[in-house]
Parts: sequence; C-alpha cells; structure tokens
Amino acid sequence: MKSELEAIVEELKRLREEGVSYVNVSGKTLQYLKNATIEGQWMEAASPPEAGSSVAVEIPDKVRSASPEEFDRLLREEVGEKPNAPTSCSSSLGSPPVFSLGEGDKAQRWEALREIVLNCPVCQKHTRKGFKTVFGVGNLDADIFFCGEAPGGDEEEQGEPFVGKAGQLLNKMIKAMGLGREQVYIGNLMNWRPSLPARVGNRPPTREEMNFCLPYLIGQIEIVKPKLIVALGATAAKGLLGFDLVRSLREVKGVWHEFANTPLIPTYHPSYLLRNDSKRDKRAVWEDLLKVMDRCELPISEKQRQYFL
Repeated sequence: MKSELEAIVEELKRLREEGVSYVNVSGKTLQYLKNATIEGQWMEAASPPEAGSSVAVEIPDKVRSASPEEFDRLLREEVGEKPNAPTSCSSSLGSPPVFSLGEGDKAQRWEALREIVLNCPVCQKHTRKGFKTVFGVGNLDADIFFCGEAPGGDEEEQGEPFVGKAGQLLNKMIKAMGLGREQVYIGNLMNWRPSLPARVGNRPPTREEMNFCLPYLIGQIEIVKPKLIVALGATAAKGLLGFDLVRSLREVKGVWHEFANTPLIPTYHPSYLLRNDSKRDKRAVWEDLLKVMDRCELPISEKQRQYFL
C-alpha cells in the first residue's frame, strides 16, 4: 500500500512541475485514497462518489509553493501520512542488467537486445499477465530518438510505445516536423507498465524502476546512434539527466544537455498537452521541436515557423 501512495505523490510532483494546479480524480481513485492504510492507521472514511464520476482536486497552495525539500512531507501530510513515516520503497528489482550487444549489423544487434528485454526475468515478473513487455520501435538509422517514461494501458496491450492518445498526438507532432513515425525511433525508459491497484490511470516509474531499465535504453541508443534525443516529460528528463540535477522540467526544458554521449533536449510530454490544450503550451513544445529540426538540418518553412502563434 505504501508504494501506491508514493506513486501518487510522484505523479502529483510531476504535475506540479508542469504547472498544473488542479487534477481530476475518479471516484474509484478517490475512494481508494480514503481507504488507504498508512502505518496501520485508516484515513477518515467519507461517502464514496458515484461510480464513474470524477472531481477536481486542488493541489494545496502550501504544497504547490513548497521548496522541493518540503514538498514530500507536506503532500504526505495532506493525504494523511505521518510526517516521520519512512518514504523509500523497499528494493525488489536487484541490480541493473549487464549484457553484451553482440556482433552483427544494426538490425541483428537490435533484435538480439529485443530478445534479451522480452525474456528478462524482472521485466516478465512485472509485466501483467496477459499483457506485453514493451520495447522501442522505429528506424534504426533515425536521427531523432523520442524517449518517454513508461508504457501505459494501450502500450502494454500492443507491446509498442506511444500507441494510445499521447502516441497519436506524438505522431501529429512528428508529422508537423515533416517526418513520419517510421523515420524516427521511439522508446521508453521503462519496459513494463508501472503497477497500480487497478488498470485505470498511470503512475510515473520510481527511480529504482528506471535505473533497472536504463541499460536497455542505453543499448538502444548505442545501436541507433541518433543525432539527438528528445526527452518527453519531467520523469523522462529526471531519469536521463539525474534526479539530483533536475528538480523541475521548467529548469531544463528547451535547453540542450547530453546523455550517453548524445545531445538531449527535454520538452513537455504529449499527455501534458492533452490535459492542457492551450496554444501557449503547444507553441512552447513546437519551439523545442524547431530546435530539433534545426540541429538535424531539416528544412523549416515559414509556415512551420509560425505554427501556434
């Protein structure tokens, strides 16, 4: 139960970093929170919302404006956890995998790595029964490597990253750049969907989960050798650049960094644009993608430069 609460805390942190002040919470999720057991204590019960309903829950001002050091403690107090309760998840994944990419051309090495990931005991253990471990897809000679955080419900069903609503929006973003999905490479830090009590909703992966899967991502980057990486969202940026270095996506968004000897630029996740459908946010992402196009020496028309203005 503790890990689920921590997952909720991490998700609220991510939303705060992206400037979100209100979140829609389903009745089922709200009831789960109200019934959550924390250190043997029960949160005060309340009448459950109607099935299928949702409510807008404001992130409290004192939480939203707190320093990073105070954020966890204040947010946990808001949901009822004791201030002195331990906050770290117990380790259960073991050491990150060590493997060899082997010999051969790109396609042979990629297929070998894919087999390693799909047969990884830890990945198999954490992939829900009846669903699929997710590996990256795309052009092995791509200049651009889009990297997200973890698979969602649609992704674990199809075994491919970014195939749900966020993936459909990513496809439109790629098309606006004058490219097709088949011309880029798309992957995630995680190879399985982070667990939740129910299949509804998603949670960001923990630091431990991302650190375990990181060698598999580095292997894909080594094979593809893209000109650059686009980190989609705060969690991906933290996982790639370091949790201790990235406190907020706004600190690093649109700025060039480096990961695995490859230029990297963070921007908003497509799911953020789905939640915040404003021209300003779309323009902010598009300006980052213009930097990507410029660095890859892709043609940029005057019409493209004016998108979302």
